[in-house]
Amino acid sequence: MKLIRIFLGKVILLVNSLFSPKGVTRTDEAQAAADSKAKQLALYQFEGCPFCVKVRRELKRQSINVTLKDAANDPQARSELLAGGGKVKVPCLQIKDGEHTQWMYESSDIVNYLKQEFA
Repeated sequence: MKLIRIFLGKVILLVNSLFSPKGVTRTDEAQAAADSKAKQLALYQFEGCPFCVKVRRELKRQSINVTLKDAANDPQARSELLAGGGKVKVPCLQIKDGEHTQWMYESSDIVNYLKQEFA
């Protein structure tokens, strides 16, 4: 089963690289505002996870760069995810708003949030 998962993950990554979405074009001021807002976000993810790919594609569509944390290979990211969000499940978007931190787990919810905040 693990070999099938690894193989499918590589296929998903290949298809994603071949058919990568184009990002939106913003004015310099609008892009600076989006970049500033994106500094409050971090995406905990696994590289070959199809749901994580879905979220990364939306990030590319919205032309925003967030911190990507590999919860599969980085023990510190994995422990941060477990301590902050309560479970090791990806994708997970960490949203810092001052002293308050929100953990959003569902890929569809994350995509909707990104569309609402950055579109």
